[in-house]
Amino acid sequence: MDNKTAIKSFSALSQQTRLDVFRLLVKAGVDGALSGEIGEKLQVRQNTMSANLTVLLNAGLVRNERQGRTIRYFANYEAVRGLLAFLMEDCCGGSPEICQPIIDEIACEC
Repeated sequence: MDNKTAIKSFSALSQQTRLDVFRLLVKAGVDGALSGEIGEKLQVRQNTMSANLTVLLNAGLVRNERQGRTIRYFANYEAVRGLLAFLMEDCCGGSPEICQPIIDEIACEC
């Protein structure tokens, strides 16, 4: 990941609704969530939700899949891994024990 991509990702997540959507999709896991369900859970109007999902899509943080007349959204875990790797790229200055607690904290227990 490069600086430009990281900045785009952080910019997409720097708004409350988009951050809430992204966290909801991360929690949803591989099942993702329908756009309407996301809006209902977060109490956001459909057109506002659509605009926020588009920003997250353009940043590469989520992906979507059409299912008939609806669209299901998923967290893009590969992008998340890339962003976290970018942040931790030069971590520790040769002392990996400094970063280990962070890695342990974000490691998935699923």
